[in-house]
Amino acid sequence: MSIHTILGAGGVIANRLARELIRHQLPVRLVSRHPSPFPGAMTLAADITRADDASAAVSGSAVVYCCIGLKYDYAVWRQAWPLIMNNLIEACRQANARLIFFDNVYMYGRVDGAMTEETPYDPDSRKGDLRARIATQLMSEVRKGNITATIARAADFYGPGADKTSVFNLLVFQRLFKDQKAQWLVNLHARHSFTYTEDAARALYLLGSDENSWNQVWHLPTAADPLTGAGYIASAAAALGKTPRSMVLPKWMIRIGGLFDKTTAELHEMLYQYEYGYLFDSSKFEKAYNFQPVSYAEGINATANAYTNSTGF
Repeated sequence: MSIHTILGAGGVIANRLARELIRHQLPVRLVSRHPSPFPGAMTLAADITRADDASAAVSGSAVVYCCIGLKYDYAVWRQAWPLIMNNLIEACRQANARLIFFDNVYMYGRVDGAMTEETPYDPDSRKGDLRARIATQLMSEVRKGNITATIARAADFYGPGADKTSVFNLLVFQRLFKDQKAQWLVNLHARHSFTYTEDAARALYLLGSDENSWNQVWHLPTAADPLTGAGYIASAAAALGKTPRSMVLPKWMIRIGGLFDKTTAELHEMLYQYEYGYLFDSSKFEKAYNFQPVSYAEGINATANAYTNSTGF
């Protein structure tokens, strides 16, 4: 049986996807620069910005899931992402492996209404422009018949264990759990979609296992009734048994903070995602796979329970 290879081992989505694949008795290879042992999976150390490493990582694979997460720094992205995409396309072509590219929504820019798979690319940021270019490159190779690939997009995500990358986890769950004020970016009253991590992992498995899923864009299952920032804070506080104290981080504060912290500086150009409505439509996936996304009430309770039981870090 050919291998299912996950690039970007160690991230929350990669870890949950690995467990999902192993649960279905598929052979799994986990790849990162410094992979940790994972029960039931093979591991391989590789740097996908290097063509030889990418070829070795992909060799023998039936399906490759690109869940790579780079440092949140445009200078790093500008250098690394084109190399990664070039190397993956060539490695998958040579190995006759199918590629699922786990993507974000930066390339859409600010959207009035819901983002769908048909939303045109109109980025409002340097990072969005870069993501648009590499996604366009991948689907161009698909149209030419050079590779079989799918783009799987998620909204911002949240859930147990998502504390290194989830704004919801970092600014709300973590802080409330420590009896600190929850924080929110720019606007407490704009609705904002979040993808639950377990839903994303299950959906990636389904796409990788379905002959009809390939050579198109999919939005991964995400609950259709997003709350506002204030609503998320109130719900998380209730689930944790905490007082829903909060503060808003305005644009000027993020700009000043960026003078002292690189990650904060990189965040500034993406604040439109919190200033305005950020609505993510996954009805295409839900209809195709008869999939009901985890509700926000259920996901928030599960995430709160992970903190309460000391498994949310």
